[in-house]
Amino acid sequence: MNFLLRLLVNAAALYIATRVVDGVHFEGDWLTLFTVALIFGVVNAVIKPVTKFFTFPLIILTLGLFLLVINGLMLLLTSRVSAWFDLGFTVRSFGAAFWGALVVSVINALAGWVIGDSKKHSRRD
Repeated sequence: MNFLLRLLVNAAALYIATRVVDGVHFEGDWLTLFTVALIFGVVNAVIKPVTKFFTFPLIILTLGLFLLVINGLMLLLTSRVSAWFDLGFTVRSFGAAFWGALVVSVINALAGWVIGDSKKHSRRD
């Protein structure tokens, strides 16, 4: 998926998480939600690989289930960064972040499955 499509899917996934998960809230317009989705993407692109590297033994030990904890922490961090800019996106607790990140992950996986990955469909030379 290209950048704008991923941003749109992330914004929609975050919006759905605010509607489904108690403790994940958003007050604002769509442009603000796209900004939150952009912050979420940057957090996942920059900080998540570092945390995965340092927690690799724990990820292996839990057969990958610790990745759900990392995803929750990334959503919680997104909430904290959004609060710095007063964007109206809040996550009340780690439990809410965990379930919210699970919803966002499932929606992103479904969107990736439905839309497809442009790298897989590229022309071979």
